Amino acid sequence: MTVFARPGSAFDPGAAAARATEAILNDTLHRAHRGVVVDSPPGAGKSTLVVRAALELASAGRPLMVIAQTNAQVDDLVLRLAEKEPGLPVGRLHSSDPDPYDKALDDLPNVRKSAKAKDLAGLDVVISTAAKWAHVKDVEPWRHAIVDEAYQMRSDALLAVAGLFERALFVGDPGQLDPFAIVGAEQWAGLSYDPSASAVTTLLAHNPELPQHRLPVSWRLPASAAPLVSDAFYPYTPFRSGTGHGDRRLSFGVPSDGSGPDRVIDEAAETGWGLLELPARHTPRTDPEAVRAVAAVVRRLLDRGGAAVSERAADPVPLTADRIAVGTAHRDQAAAVRSALADLGVTDVTVDTANRLQGREFDVTVVLHPLSGRPDATAFHLETGRLCVLASRHRHACIVVCRAGVTELLDDHPSTEPVQLGVTVRFPDGWEANHAVLAHLSEHRVTWRP
Repeated sequence: MTVFARPGSAFDPGAAAARATEAILNDTLHRAHRGVVVDSPPGAGKSTLVVRAALELASAGRPLMVIAQTNAQVDDLVLRLAEKEPGLPVGRLHSSDPDPYDKALDDLPNVRKSAKAKDLAGLDVVISTAAKWAHVKDVEPWRHAIVDEAYQMRSDALLAVAGLFERALFVGDPGQLDPFAIVGAEQWAGLSYDPSASAVTTLLAHNPELPQHRLPVSWRLPASAAPLVSDAFYPYTPFRSGTGHGDRRLSFGVPSDGSGPDRVIDEAAETGWGLLELPARHTPRTDPEAVRAVAAVVRRLLDRGGAAVSERAADPVPLTADRIAVGTAHRDQAAAVRSALADLGVTDVTVDTANRLQGREFDVTVVLHPLSGRPDATAFHLETGRLCVLASRHRHACIVVCRAGVTELLDDHPSTEPVQLGVTVRFPDGWEANHAVLAHLSEHRVTWRP
């Protein structure tokens, strides 16, 4: 479903999002399709939609199961449901591992927790991970299910739980990282039952008639970021920012000292984007100079007394360490950045890989570009979803640290992935998306020789 403003009329993001949500809920509650698919751009309110759909189904007397991909996602949904409807009976199905759920759930009287599905029978909503649901046997199927982060669920995981429900709402972000598999799946490529494909891809391959919707507004990305992310990663499902230029402002109480980190911070505060470009060089993956540059940017963000103004609060809100994140492609890079930040006395800043930053939101992000300093452009580093995640976590500004020469690297290493018959070509591919992002960042470049 596509929602656009009428010609000559002003775009109302709230109204557009409301219309999309009502259409989704109508199909979910009142139509006979066995599945409904919802595509969502970053920060469009996937969790809000999941919570509202669960509450609507429960209030209509239709108990349901909710399938998420991680324990953190499950606990977050339980907490959100309890906040919206404190009296709603909710079941948290968990594993038998030590500390299997967030202890904050122990303070919620409406939440019942158990490692056995039969202990939670009769509750309005039961929530767990796909991995836990796969072990549930000999229970009466639920009439409804909601699958959260459905594009990050492999199709074999969907097959393992498909017998537990009759109808389902699938909600996810098609632009994020593909499902993770620890074994090669080349022998199934192009087949409609490829177990490594996403649950949504396989679902639609076998059920092309299912209703498909999209959420048209990102409430996370500012007006400076939504056009780039939409054009580079969602060309066929475009979206808009829920805010306009000037609705959010990032300012600093301490003036610039003229260094590269300070100049790129000022550029990002003014325009939403900044590229701190280091001299071209082939480096180890944990490039010490680039790592120190990332740490220096974070240190200066904190030292300069940043304050953020947005639609959430009329008064400036301090830019604290917990509202800043650093994104990398590899875990050893993240570890190197953490060490460099510790040397500068910085703690409480989230530093992690794109895989682990999925779904999270910060005021400012600092990104070590996946191709910085590399002699080649591999399929891993060109994966569209990786760059999409790194470029779409922020509410105010994104600063990218990268060595010069990546554009030339891309031109020297065009995509050579084999074409598989029957496999839908993902567009845009990582090569094209990287070019689009770099072309935009070049307008916000600050060159620096440390």
